[in-house]
Amino acid sequence: MSGLFTDRYRELLLDLLRLPSVNPLEAGPGDPPSRLPEILQRYATAAAEAGFRTVRLASPPAACLDRPGVPSTVRAAARDPRFLAEQPSLLLRLGPERSHAHTVMFNVHLDTVAGHAPPAFDGVRFTGRGAVDAKGPAVALLAGLRAASSHAAVGRDVTVLLQAVAGEEGGALGTYGTRPLLEAGHHGRLNVFCEPTGLRALPRATAAMTARITVEGADSVDDRPDAGHNATVLLGFLAQHLGARLDGAVPGTRVCVAGLHTGRTHNRVHGTGTLLMNLSYRRTSDGDRLKTEVTRHVAEALRHFTERFAHTREFARTARDAERITRLGWDKQGLPALDDSDPWAEELLARAGARPAAEDPGFTCDAIWAADLDDAFTTVLGPGCLAANRAHAPGEFVDLADLEEFAGVVRRLVMFFAEAVPAASVQRPP
Repeated sequence: MSGLFTDRYRELLLDLLRLPSVNPLEAGPGDPPSRLPEILQRYATAAAEAGFRTVRLASPPAACLDRPGVPSTVRAAARDPRFLAEQPSLLLRLGPERSHAHTVMFNVHLDTVAGHAPPAFDGVRFTGRGAVDAKGPAVALLAGLRAASSHAAVGRDVTVLLQAVAGEEGGALGTYGTRPLLEAGHHGRLNVFCEPTGLRALPRATAAMTARITVEGADSVDDRPDAGHNATVLLGFLAQHLGARLDGAVPGTRVCVAGLHTGRTHNRVHGTGTLLMNLSYRRTSDGDRLKTEVTRHVAEALRHFTERFAHTREFARTARDAERITRLGWDKQGLPALDDSDPWAEELLARAGARPAAEDPGFTCDAIWAADLDDAFTTVLGPGCLAANRAHAPGEFVDLADLEEFAGVVRRLVMFFAEAVPAASVQRPP
């Protein structure tokens, strides 16, 4: 079926793209304030045209951050009560509340990374922050659900849940958006997280942990570099050592040696600094192994640094005190990874037009919080690709044809799900 992504949805997407919704953890000095609450209101209004009722539109409770797995950056930001107050999530429902067996759930995030820019549409392609990640998929999802709602069984025999959440970007990883909704029971037999996958149905999502290596030493003037602790040399050594040792140390994991910062001036030795590493894994057990490897190799690197620089003139003090002034901490850790399998659900997705996952390892997104749901299957599915469509980069875009195709997949998936539930087993509300 063609023509699902009508002018109404084109206008809605441009409207949502115009309104900034940069996650506060991402925002820079040039980013406008987020208008996420307004975006969610407009999204709920458009969903009402397809018969969806707003079940909840509210900010998350502060208690949701007092949990294992919440990144330290989120905890720090939430010390300002405005942080959570300005980061609501939306829960919509088509049909009455039913058992998970008779419910299909879709999740999409409407916060973005930094770099808000005026949107454009040339008749073929939408550009703007969030075009593919994930305001474009969010609007295409609505288009598909509205088309599916014309099927008699949708809403009557099965229920559709729609989560439009905050807190996916900025390293928040759904800890105050998706996670509380799932833990409150708002999920289904089939759960679809709408992220750019090239319309491949990925039954997996990697999790990530962030290591923060901190050096807290003494500065010194450039005329006496030996008098201080050189955090630049020490952290640079650690970055190279860890990059070499951790590359492939645990199969199926990825290691990103990320930001290193000590200082910006040329006429002093900087005694303090940080090195960040992001570490992703496909299986929760692999994450535990990788954390052990990081801990071991940091200790090894410090010993090697001491041996290498102990007899130098400028870095002898740094070498002598390296272990004492260096600390390994974790901004986030202990997150679950999704690795799902269900022949029934996978066949349903294939019939609807979703492409096979093949060997795609997936990526980190909010779907990790669906890893331990009982009697449920979860997949990540959406139009466009993170890299090819320049998500998180200048010039982010999504093509109208891809949004149209995704809307069609959503329509067929919901209808096939409704038809697959045996009529005799449907428990209709009194």
